[in-house]
Amino acid sequence: MMERLSALGRGGRARRFEVPCTVEIERSAECLYAYAIPEGVELRPGDRVLVHGAPGHIGFGESTRFETRATVLRAGPLERAWTRFAAILELAELYHVGFEPEGAV
Repeated sequence: MMERLSALGRGGRARRFEVPCTVEIERSAECLYAYAIPEGVELRPGDRVLVHGAPGHIGFGESTRFETRATVLRAGPLERAWTRFAAILELAELYHVGFEPEGAV
């Protein structure tokens, strides 16, 4: 279903382009994260980023930062609207779960 929405939202063709990208990864007892920051482009709801050349694994206690390339696939209007709608529903669900009285569960 999502692929169908993706094709409709892009009008049948993907708008894609390549940009420089900074990748930061840390795997330790204090932190576990991976950030990919495409440079020179503003990402919008529904856009996808494919990072090229990222390592599949780093050892425990290691931290790394490197420069690489990434392909940005722009979402079309329909896909962008769907992403916004789904995000609002997920946020509303968090509100519902977060404010339940103790005895209600």
